[in-house]
Amino acid sequence: QVQLVESGGGLVQAGGSLRLSCTASGRPFSSYAMGWFRQAPGKEREFVAAITRTGGNTYYADSVKGRFNIARDNAKNTVYLQMNSLKPEDTAVYYCAADLDYYSDYKTASSGNEYDYWGQGTPVTISS
Repeated sequence: QVQLVESGGGLVQAGGSLRLSCTASGRPFSSYAMGWFRQAPGKEREFVAAITRTGGNTYYADSVKGRFNIARDNAKNTVYLQMNSLKPEDTAVYYCAADLDYYSDYKTASSGNEYDYWGQGTPVTISS
């Protein structure tokens, strides 16, 4: 069993920054890849970013590339999503997810169906 708990969401103005955290428990953190997804009201869930088991590879959706950064600290069992230059369209509930299987390309890392465990989500609202 893997449990994921997100934190760090909130309300910020456009152009601001926010850092989300996701802390995992239940298995050695290094045994799974991690991803961030988001879902806005009335929209389908979309991929945001992902990182491999040791942090050797990262993947980003085109909509956030250059603005967001994903990182992990295996010693703290935590994955982070640093969000900069936030836009109103970034408003969504953000979820972290854990994948116990290996992935090494964007196609796999960006697929929500790939992930085995999900956190409860943390809301992010960007005002304009």
